[in-house]
Amino acid sequence: MPPSAHDTAPSPSSAPPAGTDRSSATRWLILAVICLAQLTVILDNTVLNVAIPSLTEDLGATTADVQWMVNAYSLVQSGLLLIAGNSADRYGRKKMLAIGLALFGLASLGATLATSPGMLIAARAGMGVGGALLVTTTLAVVMQIFDDAERPRAIGIWSSVSSLGFAAGPLIGGALLDHFWWGSLFLVNLPVAVLALCAVLTLVPESKSPGTERPDPLGAVLSMIGMVGVVFAIISGPVDGWLSGKVLVSAAVGFAGLAVFALWELHTPYPMLDMHFFRNRRFIGAVSGGILVAFGMGGSMFLLTQHLQLVLGYGPLEAGLRMAPLAVTVVLINFTGLGARLMPRLGTPGMIVSGMSLLAAGLLLIATLGGSGYGGMLAGLIVMGAGIALAMPAMANAIMSAIPPAKAGVGAGVNGTLMEFGQGLGVAVLGAVLTARFQALLPVAAAGAGSLAAALAKSGTGAERTAVHDAFAAGIGTGQLTGAAAVFLGGLLAAVLLRRAERSAGPSAGPAAPEGAAAAAE
Repeated sequence: MPPSAHDTAPSPSSAPPAGTDRSSATRWLILAVICLAQLTVILDNTVLNVAIPSLTEDLGATTADVQWMVNAYSLVQSGLLLIAGNSADRYGRKKMLAIGLALFGLASLGATLATSPGMLIAARAGMGVGGALLVTTTLAVVMQIFDDAERPRAIGIWSSVSSLGFAAGPLIGGALLDHFWWGSLFLVNLPVAVLALCAVLTLVPESKSPGTERPDPLGAVLSMIGMVGVVFAIISGPVDGWLSGKVLVSAAVGFAGLAVFALWELHTPYPMLDMHFFRNRRFIGAVSGGILVAFGMGGSMFLLTQHLQLVLGYGPLEAGLRMAPLAVTVVLINFTGLGARLMPRLGTPGMIVSGMSLLAAGLLLIATLGGSGYGGMLAGLIVMGAGIALAMPAMANAIMSAIPPAKAGVGAGVNGTLMEFGQGLGVAVLGAVLTARFQALLPVAAAGAGSLAAALAKSGTGAERTAVHDAFAAGIGTGQLTGAAAVFLGGLLAAVLLRRAERSAGPSAGPAAPEGAAAAAE
């Protein structure tokens, strides 16, 4: 079997990453540029939700059109993450980062100028292509330019920007829509993309994998079919029903595609994703925890938005402002370096279990105290922010440290895929829990309603409407409790797996043990 690039690449501890000879000030300036690009991508995952009424009115969009406007971006991005990461490793991470920014900017311009639902859907899909390149290359570049000592803090800042984007999306969207038309949501991407592109071309060093690997076109197609099928099923389930033909067929195609992808990657001499990484306990532990952190974060954001607007009665902008403490907490902990300083003391397993326990505790506080007003929710948001600030960087660092530096792009693709999958799963599962509990508690007059609006339309008296609101609030609380339990148990599982991996690697392995490379070569 011909050697693959990761067989000949140095282990994480044997050679400094490319670009670490640059001055410290330059490295942190590059990180600022990378974070700016990353923030734009994350914002576009959430910002469109607040514009749905405007899109329906101005473009004459149907419910199906709106769903595709929102989902085209996520579907394309999730389907291309592994391909984008592999391309970055092969052809150059700086080059793919620049191409991603250019594509993202051009597609944003297309979205701004869209005059029909079809044009906007196509533009959102184009933004998804650029977004996939940006998500993978930004983290890969971080791994290349920072050494082991600085990397935890750098990844912490990178992760904070992701959290900031999710929390700030509704706030920024609401502020823009209060003063401008819906196209402004995309127009603001243009100066950011141009500024970031100029900075990337000037500052970021080029890096690519050594070796002469051949492309893996069949693996690329299979991974795209698998991810798009699974993510589409997760997105469609709450709307069309989990047992509907569309959801079942999509899920079957997706899982079949991923299964065939795994078999192909095990047998091809030049795999896009070396499946032997999954023999590495450190990698498995980080992957398991990563999915559940994203599960808790994606599902909780979905519930929190509805909680603030539909239970507590705030408008979109007011709701965005009241979610800001979560993002502020994440930013303060990681930008001040507190998370990075805790890493040597707690270790990766300790950081993950502490962070996920805090995230679960925050969800528990919101579920038990948030129904009566914003005070209880505020406490829960701050605790959640502290948990995300500790767990997410530790998880990303664990995943990337288990993969050889020559595969940094693929590792970033795996991390991005986990985030997409986990967030979609969180929305689907916690949304299903919310719906089931809500429908079980509805008064007889509103029985069978699939949404709060439909239930209120069926309700006549004031008492019935109050009962409907109470049922919806109870459904949200049950969903938050379910999320808290899943995140807490996931943290324990990830910590146990990572602790076992560290023990089996021995005391000399260090924080970036080359166990991944050794396991992959078996």
